[in-house]
Amino acid sequence: MIKGFKEFISRGNVVDLAVAVVIGAAFAMVISAVVDGLVTPLIAAIFGEPDLTSVATFTINGAVFSVGLVLDALFNFLAVAAAIYFLVVVPLNRMAARRKRGEPAPGEPAGPTEIQLLTEIRDAVAARRQD
Repeated sequence: MIKGFKEFISRGNVVDLAVAVVIGAAFAMVISAVVDGLVTPLIAAIFGEPDLTSVATFTINGAVFSVGLVLDALFNFLAVAAAIYFLVVVPLNRMAARRKRGEPAPGEPAGPTEIQLLTEIRDAVAARRQD
């Protein structure tokens, strides 16, 4: 059982997934801080409240309802989702599309073109025929 667990953990994709989860959590904390520190106070100021959770709060028979609390969670979710999509998913998709087309990634040296490879093959075949 221990051997199987070691093999499972040592697989590359499991380690990559663990790193992605940790980085994603840290990234989500940064985006949440931006939303909590800048966006929601701005929206709350528009409504004349100290924070977004105070917006549209009402009480019925002693039960407190807070529309602002739901809006706060929704803004946090949308901000994190948008940031991850535009800063992680879109660049990865572009990189995958480049690789699919055979283009080098930015910063990678360009490999030989098809014409250069075919020329090398032709020259090698011609050299063999002469030998």
